[in-house]
Amino acid sequence: MSTVTSTPEAIAVRGLVKSFGDVAVLRGVDLDIRAGSIFALLGSNGAGKTTLVRILSTLLKADAGSARVAGADVAADPGRVREAISLTGQFTAVDDVLTGRENLVLVARLRHQPDPGRIADRLLARFSLTDAGSRRAGTYSGGMRRRLDIAMSLIGDPAVVFLDEPTTGLDPQARLEVWDAVRELAASGTTVLLTTQYLDEAEQLADRIAILHEGRIFASGTLADLKRLLPATTVEYVEKQPTLEEIFLAVVGGSADAGPSSEEPS
Repeated sequence: MSTVTSTPEAIAVRGLVKSFGDVAVLRGVDLDIRAGSIFALLGSNGAGKTTLVRILSTLLKADAGSARVAGADVAADPGRVREAISLTGQFTAVDDVLTGRENLVLVARLRHQPDPGRIADRLLARFSLTDAGSRRAGTYSGGMRRRLDIAMSLIGDPAVVFLDEPTTGLDPQARLEVWDAVRELAASGTTVLLTTQYLDEAEQLADRIAILHEGRIFASGTLADLKRLLPATTVEYVEKQPTLEEIFLAVVGGSADAGPSSEEPS
């Protein structure tokens, strides 16, 4: 585990500002994320979600304001922040030529972990990929690839994991597989900052939710807190029709398919 000093907030952001030329992307963001929780950052394209994640993961410098991650200042002590975090972006870092197990072993060796093989086997089991571990990752389905990507990001036991729109482009069944993986992270005590455009994703996964719009946090709290921002609801009888996602899952089956993808690897 990381040796970074623990604090009540895994992430604390104050007045964060970032512009690119004349375009103001972040306009004074304040944020507190409790350790061991799943925090969803909602926002449309261009809202500033990825910019905020890049600053918190030390890949980008803010113009003003401050941020601490796992007790370390991202500007003054970026090395300690990097020791405590892992980042999974919108596109997987999986090497299609290697097997799933080889991908994990490679990352464990790059991070100078003892016994990379044992680490790989443990993570394959944790993310229900043991049977597929000896297959080339290029044969994996979208959900399996994303689960492998998340497993790779956990090597070294990071205290904080950033998931930047992890289900973009996945089909409904693959999204459910990733949701299960995210819940597994939080259950193990890892803090998860999840950025997403999907409202149902935040509703299903997050302990707390913030809405980022035009570079500012417009609302933040639990789902119940956010619902109280709207007028009181009235009760009416409405015949419920199945959603397209429910129909899809009923047709293909709700369980994850551990077999090879039906598509040819690119």
